[in-house]
Amino acid sequence: MSHYENMIARQRKWMFYLLALLVLGAGFTPYLRIFLGLLLGSVISLYNLVLLQRKTYDFTEAVAKKQPARGLGTVSRFAAVALAVIIALRFEDYFHIIAVIIGLMTSYLVMVIDFVISHFKSEESPKK
Repeated sequence: MSHYENMIARQRKWMFYLLALLVLGAGFTPYLRIFLGLLLGSVISLYNLVLLQRKTYDFTEAVAKKQPARGLGTVSRFAAVALAVIIALRFEDYFHIIAVIIGLMTSYLVMVIDFVISHFKSEESPKK
């Protein structure tokens, strides 16, 4: 597996772990609205992460083959975010809007943490 494919697998794995923790938090704590908001935002964030990874891969393949490259799907990712906010505003009894917005940022947090951890691991490993 290439370095990029390993990175994609790690980021998706950590997002699924985070989603599992949020489901447990929604099920076993009295803060249902907050955890449901975080869960909604994180699910949309995972969708945006997968979409961005796929579009990035297609973009780099097109550039490597010297073909015209398509965009990175910014409009579709913004539309998913707008949908999450509309759902949260429509069902205010179930979703905390601030928690949804925080949840939308989780994939970026996962990407930064993954970068920092992989950067320190690559510095610690002996050079070949």
